Formats: sequence, structure tokens, C-alpha cells
Amino acid sequence: MTKYLILGGARSGKSSRAQSLAEAASPQRVFIATAEALDTEMADRIARHQADRGQGWRTLEVPLDLVSSIKANEGSDEFLLIDCLTLWLSNLFHHERDLAAEADALCEALSQSNCSIALVSNEIGLGLVPETSLGRKFRDAQGRLNQRVAKVCDQVEFVAAGLPLKLKG
Repeated sequence: MTKYLILGGARSGKSSRAQSLAEAASPQRVFIATAEALDTEMADRIARHQADRGQGWRTLEVPLDLVSSIKANEGSDEFLLIDCLTLWLSNLFHHERDLAAEADALCEALSQSNCSIALVSNEIGLGLVPETSLGRKFRDAQGRLNQRVAKVCDQVEFVAAGLPLKLKG
């Protein structure tokens, strides 16, 4: 089973790319959402994503425990789409979780899973250096997480302007 990491900037088309991969691969799909609707704008964004997916998707809302969601689907024929690692990391930061331990557990679960999985993540290190210490810590943690996940994925793509560029696989 193939593991994909789809990277890109904001509104680059990375989620659409991951959705296309999932829909081409399997009629049985699970969307694992890490976002939480904490305000009206985010609730609207989530609703748009749900409408874009249409039929044929089962949705799980998993802001923190991705590993359990991956393990719970062991033995199934479902294609898992995790959107997105950046929001998951933000949730981990907010809940003061051990980022290295969480990344270790995620990479181990991905390596051991027999499901096809696409993970969406933001590439946030291409812009200006963040002004605050917290911003720099987050940017650095996101870069390290993306590198770790890329190592265990079979295919890695960078999406810009809706166009995927194959980096691995």
C-alpha cells in the first residue's frame, strides 16, 4: 500500500491533489480531519471542504490522536486521507504534547500500516523568518515533521498553483 505526502503552500491545491489520488485509488475512503471549527471562518472552510469531497467519503475528526485513527483502519481496504499535518502540529503545540514522541509514533504507524494513506502538509519554510520565537519554533517543528514523514512515505509531491511536482517515488 502506498503512502503519499503532499506538500504545498496555502491554497496551492494540495488538498485537491490528495483527494484526487484517493478517489482514483479506492471507492472506500476515509477523510481524517485535524481541523477544529473554533470560529466561523474555520467552520465555513470545513463545510467547503466537505462539499468538495462529495459522496463516497467517511469522515473522522481527529485533532490530536492520528496514530489511533491509522491503527483503527488496519486490515481495511479504505484509503486514508489525513488533512492536515500542519493543523495537527498546531493542536499538539496548543495542548503542550511531546512533539518528538508524537512524530515518532506517527512515523511508526505509517511504516506499519497496510492502508494506502495520503498526508497533506504545509511547506511553511519558504517565506520570511517568523518575527516571534513561537513562530520560529513552529516553523522549525513543521519542517522537521515534514522531513520525518517524507522519509517513511513512498511518494512525496510538492504542489504549487495546482500543479504537482514529484519529489520522491
